[in-house]
Amino acid sequence: MKNLSVLEKIIAVILLLTVIYAIYVFFTDSSFFDRLVEEDGFYENLTSIFLFFTSFTLLFKFFKYQKYYGALWKVGVLLMALGMFFGGGEEISWGQRIFNVQSSEFFKENNAQQETNLHNMVVGDVKLNKLIFSNLMSICFGIYFLVLPLLWNRSAKMKKLIDTFGISVARPIHLYIFVAITILILVPINHARKWEIWEYAFALIMFLIVYNPLNIKEIFSKENPS
Repeated sequence: MKNLSVLEKIIAVILLLTVIYAIYVFFTDSSFFDRLVEEDGFYENLTSIFLFFTSFTLLFKFFKYQKYYGALWKVGVLLMALGMFFGGGEEISWGQRIFNVQSSEFFKENNAQQETNLHNMVVGDVKLNKLIFSNLMSICFGIYFLVLPLLWNRSAKMKKLIDTFGISVARPIHLYIFVAITILILVPINHARKWEIWEYAFALIMFLIVYNPLNIKEIFSKENPS
């Protein structure tokens, strides 16, 4: 924790406490736990909030530093910001239930939950949520958290490429927190929707990464080293 700023320490403590709270409720009040992890429940809304925070943090840094970097940096940062924003919107079906908006006939016919989002779409007999947003995204994030920091540290060419596209690289402390929280969630909680808590943890850690990445001096600086 010594490598984290005060704000990062506060957020890390919040993450730990909210996960411990979920475990406590799971063992003491199963019906209340069901409400916490339901659609548009406490943890799903937190996931959306932190994904939006992550997106807005990237946009803030984009406008602050964009004049010091080239086109590829701009593309990389904006794509990552867009991805986080998309994830936040998808989590809450783009505010459909918040604003009481009915799904169009297209989504009623092609969405597994009849919601206005893409991750629950069904193409033929294939659920995109399982194919893309579970399997493919798990591989991508595994590479992002485990492989990318190694490449950045050990390959000068990959380091330059990663920095050129403005990709925020996770610090070791971010990875340690993520692994510890993942174990803390998946081992004691035996519930089909425990992944809602994991997604919340992922969103919060992504915020920590883009707020203070390993390569912050290379990709968010007024003195561009490249």
